[in-house]
Amino acid sequence: MLEVFIPAFVALFVTIDPIGQVPIFVSLTSNLTRAEKFRTSLMAVLIAAVILLGFGFFGKALLGQLGITMPAFQIAGGILLFIIALEMLFSKRTQRKEDSAEEAQQTREGEDLAVFPLAIPLIAGPGAITSIMIWVGTADGLDDQLIALLALASVLLLVLLFFVMAILSERFLSRTVTNVVTRLLGMLLAALATQSIIDGIQKALLT
Repeated sequence: MLEVFIPAFVALFVTIDPIGQVPIFVSLTSNLTRAEKFRTSLMAVLIAAVILLGFGFFGKALLGQLGITMPAFQIAGGILLFIIALEMLFSKRTQRKEDSAEEAQQTREGEDLAVFPLAIPLIAGPGAITSIMIWVGTADGLDDQLIALLALASVLLLVLLFFVMAILSERFLSRTVTNVVTRLLGMLLAALATQSIIDGIQKALLT
């Protein structure tokens, strides 16, 4: 169980980045009441969960319809995750997220922040979608798939927990702490991405 749960949890934690979401969430919801912030945080996590579960369950079938094998997707997904890891190491990803969120907040017309940009693309972004599709799509049997989904649920609960803590105390995490943790997680993601590419190549050669 742990040999599936731990790497899946780490990959999803790094790509979803609950810690890095905190300052963006605080900025986006600064004009909302506390009750509205709680509602927004809960809705964002629930919507992201539905999106990620959808890709987890039906992503492999969609790839099959497009003629894309799981090894090919695993290699492509590993490359994408490696690029995200590089952005995290050089702090470009957080800045890009903040810029996108600020632009969305300025241009939205009555749209719910829970849907955009919090759920999409900040929580359920390309990296998270790729990760859940890889872990569910390459799982050995139903048990491993459920363990991967348990890892996803654990990460999303952490996102909600961090949001709630940010609502209760907006000084919960400083930017310095966020930057340090983001770089450390970027190194972990780079290693996981490399392993995904290697596994994909091995499976492609064996088929």
